[in-house]
Amino acid sequence: MKRGCAPSRTVVVNQLTEPRMWSLLKWLAMKLAIVRWIVKILGLLAFLPIAFLLKAVGLPLLIVLAVLALPVFFLLFLFGLPVFLVMLVGGLALGVLFAALSLGLLALKVAVFVVLPIWLLWQLGSWMFRGRARRDVPRQNPSEGVDPA
Repeated sequence: MKRGCAPSRTVVVNQLTEPRMWSLLKWLAMKLAIVRWIVKILGLLAFLPIAFLLKAVGLPLLIVLAVLALPVFFLLFLFGLPVFLVMLVGGLALGVLFAALSLGLLALKVAVFVVLPIWLLWQLGSWMFRGRARRDVPRQNPSEGVDPA
């Protein structure tokens, strides 16, 4: 059996398909750009709760520091120190108070997240095993242990 020539498989590029392909690629690039833009905006929105948390913690901390440092400022002004020295000593006092508050918060975190669970487990364990120790020991009548002499 003799085979005939196979038809050629050349692709003919039509002028109508080429502009459609470019427009499809441009549309896809724009779609990806819009998606990236939306992701960036949503990513920024994800940081809003963190910002509000920092604002909720930071502002009261600044108020506490200001309330504690204002008497120091007034006393230094009353003593007649120059403004530069007042600001220097007041800033030093503010820094010491901030360090004390930071160390206090660190100690509070350790106390809440380390010491408290260990103490609760200790209390739970002692409560659970307290009844067994009392049941195992036989009770003795107080009148039997007394010497009749």
